[in-house]
Amino acid sequence: MGILSDGSPYLTLRGLARMCGVDESSIRGITGHWNDDPAPPRVSRIKKALSEQGFAKRLPYISIIKDGATHYACTDLVCMAFLEYYAFEARPAVKQAVDNYRVLARKTFRDFIYARIGYNPKAAEALAWERFHDRIDLVYDSVPDGYFSIFKETADVQLALIREGACPGCKFIPDSSIGNLWGKEWRHNNLETQFGPRVEYDHYYPESYPQHKSSLQGAQAYPDTARAYFKQWLREVYIRHGLPNYLRTKVADKTLSAPVATATLTAIQKSVGLAPPARRLPGSR
Repeated sequence: MGILSDGSPYLTLRGLARMCGVDESSIRGITGHWNDDPAPPRVSRIKKALSEQGFAKRLPYISIIKDGATHYACTDLVCMAFLEYYAFEARPAVKQAVDNYRVLARKTFRDFIYARIGYNPKAAEALAWERFHDRIDLVYDSVPDGYFSIFKETADVQLALIREGACPGCKFIPDSSIGNLWGKEWRHNNLETQFGPRVEYDHYYPESYPQHKSSLQGAQAYPDTARAYFKQWLREVYIRHGLPNYLRTKVADKTLSAPVATATLTAIQKSVGLAPPARRLPGSR
């Protein structure tokens, strides 16, 4: 068992087999026929239970490397679908699956795994806030007078991420994504002729970030006269289109869970008066 980088708890196929009270070969037999057409009855039943909760991935597990070996990780949604099958639909029912299902009905799967491995999600959230505050302390007075920084103007995005359960950090820097796209907007539309030149300022990262090693990270500050234009671009272009794409990349690389990504996107778009996303991000439920 363990925790993925996005905070999702998982069991390996061996761990899932032990929880369900069956041989690992039984679990591998199901996963091995996952994409058969037609699928075996037990595969169909488990896939149906998952699809009803919005799960539509090609495989029921994620390949991960741990201690130099490849393991197949099944997240809580998948594990509970397997457990429910062995507890209530398999013939005969597996007593250990029934017993474990009752335990997890009283204590959620997520809390069960967290407790077993000593993981504290509150500590992860506290670390995210600490990193955010450290960045504020380092850059709050470094922007020249008459200019604004992307980090300050987009703090609401990072606040929403943390409040919804994400943990921005050295591999998850939303203002960097926004800054890159805004820079393209600035150059493509030759906004310097309208608002004046942008200037580079010293942008420090906390010691906990690998970026700190390169000492100063030059960043662009933009004229205050462009602030209203930027705010409109942020709302109509980035939050409407760029942010969903950015969050999808973080879901794909396991930095962020799909439910947290969808909740964050909904919260941010609602805060600026945009309609909720028409569809959930892949993997949400």
